[in-house]
Amino acid sequence: MAKKTVASLQTSSKRLTKAIKMVRSPKSGAYIFQESVMAPEAVNQWFANKN
Repeated sequence: MAKKTVASLQTSSKRLTKAIKMVRSPKSGAYIFQESVMAPEAVNQWFANKN
């Protein structure tokens, strides 16, 4: 599983990170990309999640 944090986003009061991970689709077996914008502290937990 490849994973990469793409960008740090800053809004007026919050600092956010956009993370993209590549996971294998259970139906077709092809790789799909999942994107999420979250707080930097939650990135490692999100990557550890196998969904």
